[in-house]
Amino acid sequence: MTLTGKQREAVRAITHHSLAAQVHRFRQPAERRSCQLLEMAYLDYQYKRYPPPSPHFPAGQEDPNSLRHKYNFIADVVEKIAPAVVHIELFRKLPFTKREVPVASGSGFIVSEDGLIVTNAHVVTNKHRVKVELKNGATYEAKIKDVDEKADIALIKIDTQGKLPVLLLGRSADLRPGEFVVAIGSPFSLQNTVTTGIVSTTQRGGKELGLRNSDMDYIQTDAIINDGEVIGINTLKVTAGISFAIPSDKIKKFLTESHDRQAKGKAITKKKYIGIRMLSLTPSKAKELKEHHKDFPDVVSGAYIIEVIPDTPAEAGGLKENDVIISINGQGIISASDVSDIIKKDNTLNMVVRRGNEDIMITVVPEEIDP
Repeated sequence: MTLTGKQREAVRAITHHSLAAQVHRFRQPAERRSCQLLEMAYLDYQYKRYPPPSPHFPAGQEDPNSLRHKYNFIADVVEKIAPAVVHIELFRKLPFTKREVPVASGSGFIVSEDGLIVTNAHVVTNKHRVKVELKNGATYEAKIKDVDEKADIALIKIDTQGKLPVLLLGRSADLRPGEFVVAIGSPFSLQNTVTTGIVSTTQRGGKELGLRNSDMDYIQTDAIINDGEVIGINTLKVTAGISFAIPSDKIKKFLTESHDRQAKGKAITKKKYIGIRMLSLTPSKAKELKEHHKDFPDVVSGAYIIEVIPDTPAEAGGLKENDVIISINGQGIISASDVSDIIKKDNTLNMVVRRGNEDIMITVVPEEIDP
C-alpha cells in the first residue's frame, strides 16, 4: 500500500502514543510489524469513512474478514500478557490512628508460577507493607526477596494456592531501533492501561544519562513503558516522550545471580536510604527540561529530583520534586552518582538545593533499611 505525504502524517499522529509498564515486541517478522501497524491506522480510517456492506453474523461473533478482526493484533497481544502483569501498592500506618493508608504504587510482572515477581527497586525499597493485586482482583502480601538498587530491579514473592500465569523474558540484544512496542501497566493505580510506542535506541549508555558508575545500556523509547515476551522494564521517565527501560538481558542476569545468592544462603546487607529518584543533569538535558518546564532552575549540572517517596527521610527533610541538589556537606554535586556516594559514607547530609531561582539549605538523615 502506498501512502501520500499527508496520509503518512495522519498515520504518525494516530500511532504515536505513550504510557506505562513492561515492553512487548510484536511476535511477527520485522518487515510485517511496521507495515501492518501503518496499514491498520490508515485502513481503519478509510473503513470508517466508507464502510462496506457487512453480512449478518450470529450475536457475539465477528466477521473474520473484517478490518477490525484482521488488524487488531495489539488487542490480542494485550489479552495474552495482561494476566501476568500485576499492580503493586505500598502502605504505611498513620502515627495516631494506626490506620493504614496507601502511599505509593507501581507495576510488576510474574516470572514464576509459584509467585516470583519482577518490579523496580524504587517501587519497594522502603519499610512499607507491600501488597500485590492480580488482574482477577485477588490480593496478596508480598515479601522482598532481592534488590539491585543500582540497576533498579527488585524481586518480590507472593504465596498462592495455584499456578500463576508468567511472562517470558525475551532477548533484548535482538531489539532494533524503530520497532514497535506495547506498554501495559498500572499508572496512577489504573489497572492494565495500554499504549504503544517505538524503540528510539537500544544502547543508551548509563554514562550518557550521567550515571557515572553504570555499565548498563538502557533501551530508550517514546512510550512510558512495561511488557510481554519482556524486552525491558521501565525505570525512568525524564519527560513526555523520553523514557528509559532496563533491558531483559540485565533482568535475566539479576534473576540468575539472585537465585545463586539465595541457594548459598548469602544474606542481603542493609543499605542507607533517603527516598528519592534522581537524574544526572547535563547541559543538553537541562536545556530540554527547560523547554518543558518554564520554572526549571537555571543550572546545567547537579542531581535533578524526579520523585520524593512519601514517609522517607527525604520527605521529612523537606526535599521536593524538581529540586536540583547542587552540593552536600560542602562538596559540589555534578551527578546523581555523587549523591549516592555521599549517602553511603555520611550519616548526615547538609544539602544545598536549587528550587526555582532560590538556593535552599536542607538537612537529611539517611536510614538503614533491608533492601
